[in-house]
Amino acid sequence: MRKIKGSSSYLKNQVRKNLAKAALSVLIFGVILFALTLRVLSTSQVGILEEAGLLLSLAPLIGFYFYLRKYRIYSGGWEGEKQVARLLTSKLNDDYYLLNDLYLRDGGGDIDHIVLGPNGVFVLETKNWSGKISCNGDEWQRAGKRNFSSSPSRQVKRNAAKIKHIIGNSPNLRPMGIWVEGIVVFTNNHAALHLNNPAVPILKLFQLPNHITAYRSSRSISREQLEAIGKEILKQKH
Repeated sequence: MRKIKGSSSYLKNQVRKNLAKAALSVLIFGVILFALTLRVLSTSQVGILEEAGLLLSLAPLIGFYFYLRKYRIYSGGWEGEKQVARLLTSKLNDDYYLLNDLYLRDGGGDIDHIVLGPNGVFVLETKNWSGKISCNGDEWQRAGKRNFSSSPSRQVKRNAAKIKHIIGNSPNLRPMGIWVEGIVVFTNNHAALHLNNPAVPILKLFQLPNHITAYRSSRSISREQLEAIGKEILKQKH
């Protein structure tokens, strides 16, 4: 499988950014505690200083837990994306091209992976979720998650429609009529899926390569056309 360079590394950047912010919050907390200790040792107004120090230290502590939570979310997603990239690279031949971790402008959002193949274009939404997960059409539920409103199938359908729009509105690609399919991929071995008439294919990681290669298109896309599609998509990168 061939990788097309030029991805935005959106998730990797978010992992590093939130880890740095969490570390900075800890540093600020330490500085406040150090300053408070020095003041306590040099004054008799211990009670007032303790109250002021508590209020001052509360903000960086809240920031630390907020950024640490975001770091864990992005880190899990990044790990899942790396698993998908590794598997596809090892299982698909050089007739296929892979774009990873793209952030498109104009409302396109973050797209985990795009596979360009002689039999079509496959837009992947990767989830590293664990536990019991239910999907009924486009409605999703996760065990232990109240007021859960995230819908990976709706998200991947929006992303697939965006890619189809990019291809269809390019003067060089418009006549091609290429098949674009959105797929939700679960990478966590501890995900228990309960599916009822899902709106898009929902697969475990090991099922993905065969699903892609098994699709039979009414037309074959040449290597030159696939490279042109990849370049056109990268033009829309944020």
